[in-house]
Amino acid sequence: MALTYCDIAPGHEWHGPYHDEEYGFPLASDAELFERLILEINQAGLSWLTILKKRDAFRGAYGGFDPEVVAAYGARDRRRLLADAGIIRNRLKVDAAIANAATILELRASHGSFAAWLDAHHPRSKDEWVKLFKRTFRFTGGEIVGEFLMSTGYLPGAHAKSCPVFQRVASRRPAWMRAGAGPRRSA
Repeated sequence: MALTYCDIAPGHEWHGPYHDEEYGFPLASDAELFERLILEINQAGLSWLTILKKRDAFRGAYGGFDPEVVAAYGARDRRRLLADAGIIRNRLKVDAAIANAATILELRASHGSFAAWLDAHHPRSKDEWVKLFKRTFRFTGGEIVGEFLMSTGYLPGAHAKSCPVFQRVASRRPAWMRAGAGPRRSA
């Protein structure tokens, strides 16, 4: 039987606090959701431990994950980010963060917030979410979208039912647990 995140994370210096206090818990603010999207995008091809260790550097580099600040980044900011050894210096990921910040501002205009946009499209199957994210955001494949949605409470699976954190997450009523929120079947 393969080990799960619930088996390996508790007690770990970096994974433990994330697993116990953040993973799978619903998020509502645009900054929190944008942070998780940036971190999941930057994790692609790397370990989650690498991202957790660089999280504070990401926060500083990306204006506290304020979408308004990041959407206004220009050429000088791109050069700054690509020279910042504290974060992941990948041009595609940096460009995606800036473009996705602008997209979140568009979602605010049309839906009020990033969370409201997510709620307006919930429930969906993972495949439907991936298609929607690929049409809406940059650098969002199946793994990135799946982890983003699971880590923010829109898809189930962050914690095993036997994990002590599962009940704490459930008490917050993540989107996937709300009445009628089961994923629709793909057509």
